[in-house]
Amino acid sequence: MDYGCRYLDAAIAILERIKQEQYGKIKEAAEKVAEVVMAGKSIFAFGCSHASIVSQELFYRTGGFALINPIFNPTLMLDTRPATLTSKAERLPGFGREIIRESPLASGDLLIIHSVSGRNPVVIDAALEAKERGAYVVAITNMEYSQGVTSRHDSGKKLYELADLVIDNCGDFEDAAISIDGFAQKIGATSTIAGAAIGNAIVVEAAAILKARGVEPPIFHSANVDGGDEFNKKIFEKYRDRIFYML
Repeated sequence: MDYGCRYLDAAIAILERIKQEQYGKIKEAAEKVAEVVMAGKSIFAFGCSHASIVSQELFYRTGGFALINPIFNPTLMLDTRPATLTSKAERLPGFGREIIRESPLASGDLLIIHSVSGRNPVVIDAALEAKERGAYVVAITNMEYSQGVTSRHDSGKKLYELADLVIDNCGDFEDAAISIDGFAQKIGATSTIAGAAIGNAIVVEAAAILKARGVEPPIFHSANVDGGDEFNKKIFEKYRDRIFYML
C-alpha cells in the first residue's frame, strides 16, 4: 500500500475513534456552548503555533459560528520569524495569563483551548487565568501524548488536569501517525484534522441545540454567494457586543 494511503486510513481511523469514544464529550461541550449563547455570554478559542490553526478554523467562515472569538498573540503564530521563537514563547511562565488578561474573556464565558501535548506554560496559565475569571474551559488535547510527557509548568500540572471538560483527539504519541520502513521518525501529523473535526462537530451540535430551543443559530453564509454579505452584516449588527474580532 502507498504510504499516503496509509496516512489517509490512519486519519479516518482517528476520526472514527473520536466518533465512538469522544462524542459524548462533544455533545457536552455543545450543550455548554448553547447555554453560554443563551445566557448572552461569549465564546473564545486559543492555541499556539499549529494548534492555533483550529482557532482559525472556527471563526469567521462559511457555515461557522459567528460568536467564536479567536485569541491570537503574534509571538505564538506561525508567521513569527524565526518560527522557533513560537516554541520558546510557549514556555514563558505567566505569558498565558497576560494573554487572557488582555482579552475580553469574562465570567460566564467559554474558552476552547487546543493543545496537543498540553504541557507548556502558556496554555496552562491561560486555562488557570480563564478559570479564575469564572470562564468554562474546554480542552482539546492528545491524552496519550500528554500522559507520556512531563509538565513544563511550575505547578506540575498539564492542561487536561485543569480543564472543566477534556476531549481527546485520539492521535498518536508525538502527533505523527505513519512509520516508513527504514526510517526511525514517524511522519504525518493528525492533530489539525482531528481538532478541526472536533471543533466543527461542537458547532454543528450546538447549532442544533439552539434551534431546538427556539434560538436562531448565528451561522455565517458564504460572502461569495448573492446576499451573503447582507446576511452576515445582520449577524454582526445583532451580536456586535459579543463579536470581538471585528474591532
